[in-house]
Amino acid sequence: MTEKDRALLVAPAYHAAAQTCTMNNALFAGGTLVIHDGWKGSEPVLQSFQDDKITFFFGPPTMYTFLVNDPNLAQYDVSSLRLAFTGAASLPAEIFKRFKGFFGFEIMEGYGLSETSPVVTTNPFRGTKKIGSIGPAIPGVEVKIFNDNDEELPRGEIGEIVVKGPNVMKGYYNKEKETAEAMRSGWFHTGDMAYMDDDGYVFIVDRKKDTVIRGGLNIYPREVEEAIYTFPGVLEVAVVGVKDEVMGEELKAYIVSREGKELDTDLLKEHCRERLAKYKVPRYIEFVSSLPKTTTGKILKRELRES
Repeated sequence: MTEKDRALLVAPAYHAAAQTCTMNNALFAGGTLVIHDGWKGSEPVLQSFQDDKITFFFGPPTMYTFLVNDPNLAQYDVSSLRLAFTGAASLPAEIFKRFKGFFGFEIMEGYGLSETSPVVTTNPFRGTKKIGSIGPAIPGVEVKIFNDNDEELPRGEIGEIVVKGPNVMKGYYNKEKETAEAMRSGWFHTGDMAYMDDDGYVFIVDRKKDTVIRGGLNIYPREVEEAIYTFPGVLEVAVVGVKDEVMGEELKAYIVSREGKELDTDLLKEHCRERLAKYKVPRYIEFVSSLPKTTTGKILKRELRES
């Protein structure tokens, strides 16, 4: 960013990512910061892109999902926008492609946690952006993939993301046990499952706690969600594990359809069977009007599991 940039702050500034990636970023660059009183939908954001000549936008994947699915998207002049950044959750590949198709450039996806101040990795502004990847580690930060014994795994194998660097917290306040568990072996354990390719780019598979074990087989819901996102008419999807007496857990997909679209369960399951192993096809599908989210746009899968 430079002093000529105009950044739009929509995500709450008390959240580390919005504070760092939008507010502090604009102030540090000497640019202009346009502030909205929270997310009110895609229309005010697109209007601001046009009227305020916004050049930089940051938001979670949920916001981009609504932006690229806005029925009036083509009516807005968004030609000033040159930088788009996302984090807080995994960006669906379908949204990445649709954004590039309309806006003409690629979203930069990054990754981080409050415990890491908050950025750990990011796809570069100049250089290769890999679909489905959160990019390589930022300068000065080390990232590895560990197994359950805190041993580094070879490239391409799935394990837990661990982080070391000056951005990592000293510990949880007054929580010695939790701190010791998170900082095992001198590395901060994120709880996120991923693999790293030969170029050092990290690909998140899912949260460790979101992994579904069906009949002894690990299923990462994100893979299933990516397949469902390619089905015409799907706006949002969240896949969780639900208890089953025979298999231990079964998959259930909660789906929000685009406005005016009525989806067929059988066709959707057939769509999944063509793209996924049989045991990864959701047994249950429920269509809902919306998905529970945090104020930062993260889908609350815990609430879905408990519903």
